Amino acid sequence: MGDGNKLNPVEAARLFVNKYFPHCEGALLAGSVIRGEATETSDLDIVVFDKQFHTSYRESMVAFGWRIEAFVHNLTSYKEYFFSDYERAQPSMPRMVAEGIILKDEGVIGPIKEEAKELLDKGPKEWSTELINTKRYFITDALDDFIGCTNRAEAIFIASSLAESVSEFVLRINKRWVGTSKWIIRSLRYYDVEFTNQFVEAFDEFYKNEDKQKIIQLVDEVLEPHGGRLFEGFSLGKIRRE
Repeated sequence: MGDGNKLNPVEAARLFVNKYFPHCEGALLAGSVIRGEATETSDLDIVVFDKQFHTSYRESMVAFGWRIEAFVHNLTSYKEYFFSDYERAQPSMPRMVAEGIILKDEGVIGPIKEEAKELLDKGPKEWSTELINTKRYFITDALDDFIGCTNRAEAIFIASSLAESVSEFVLRINKRWVGTSKWIIRSLRYYDVEFTNQFVEAFDEFYKNEDKQKIIQLVDEVLEPHGGRLFEGFSLGKIRRE
């Protein structure tokens, strides 16, 4: 981690749980430190299951030389987060639980981990044809704005919007989980490394050299199997009177 004064992350996490949640039924250490992806600014993500709390909450603090994010649940409240993450196709909580290293377990962690793994394996719900067409339309709209834009500052942000919407489209069409921020690229890599490299190269080429062509080509290749760009004939919310 680049800081000789920091405790080992697992040791620090156990000390944290023992001090702040001594009566909890279970706790896990999750996040980048257990995946071997930690950076100088990484914190400890600790999931706690403690039946004395009526509702879930999240709290940030500094302890034992680490910045710590505590995600505290009782033995049922975590289910709401599992369901919410499933609905938005961003499995933050199930992933933390499934990947997490057990810090403490009074016999509750096993079933919760199994529940998380089953949800991750299931994948997000499949998109309807109507939703696919809606996404195609808005990607087409953004792409047209991008192609016609002559203001570099505006084009940068249109490109950012395209990156997010196209990554979501690719992943959801293939029934894969999506993400935000750094998890956009991580989610794409989990799906297809070769496509991800093409994706990064296309946007990098624009940001460095103002060359839009690779982004345009990428978007068209993504949309083509699903009918290509969509404008004419698209309708949203139209209701005819009887």
